[in-house]
Amino acid sequence: MKHHISSTITVSDISVEVVRKNIRSLRLAVYPPEGRVRLSVPRHTTDEYIRLMVASRLPWIKKKQAHIEQLPRQTELEYVSGECHCYQGKHYLLNVVERCGKHELVVDDHKVEMILYVRPNTIKEKRALVVERWYRQQLEKAIPALIEKWQPIIKKQLADWGVKKMKTKWGSCNITDKRIWLGLELAKKPVICLEYVFVHEMVHLHERYHNANFRRLMDKYLPDWRLMDDILRRPQLEHGPSGA
Repeated sequence: MKHHISSTITVSDISVEVVRKNIRSLRLAVYPPEGRVRLSVPRHTTDEYIRLMVASRLPWIKKKQAHIEQLPRQTELEYVSGECHCYQGKHYLLNVVERCGKHELVVDDHKVEMILYVRPNTIKEKRALVVERWYRQQLEKAIPALIEKWQPIIKKQLADWGVKKMKTKWGSCNITDKRIWLGLELAKKPVICLEYVFVHEMVHLHERYHNANFRRLMDKYLPDWRLMDDILRRPQLEHGPSGA
């Protein structure tokens, strides 16, 4: 079953992705790196109301887009020696070593280095998959401890969980199935961010919406959650080769 319907409208030269879904209130967001605008609305919201709402928020949208334009841009990663890659909020220098045998990533915390072992002539996309697989493994190792810690506190039981690549979210929760997903990019953020997103999604098992009750529960379980949210939203400063 399709859970939402997407369309695009243009208001004063600003393109807005409109997503109609089963929610109670409107949610407007502007996403880096291009300043993409997305508006989630209750399923039966009229086009006229959507246009009026977007028009009334144009100054806010343009302000957000201008802020995003000023953020440091992340260079597209090439997965070659000399690049900076992030893990748990720290920056590591990538060292690509070609050899026969299996592909693997080894992290040397002492040297603050990631060593990527690949077979000769391995293309960029396959190198990226090796790194992503390692990130996924680290998250999958960390999550069971969070489940053990937080299920008794929040008094909710998960039926399932997983890690996947997400474009616009850090996590998601299927309340009916009692399943949460955590974004792969969380592996790059400080550990406290992973815990924050995990608790955030678990709290949705009590409260579906981001309303006052949701914030009250977050304050109860994780009083510093707003600080963690701020850290999570800071731009990731990975970059390309640092050498000449």
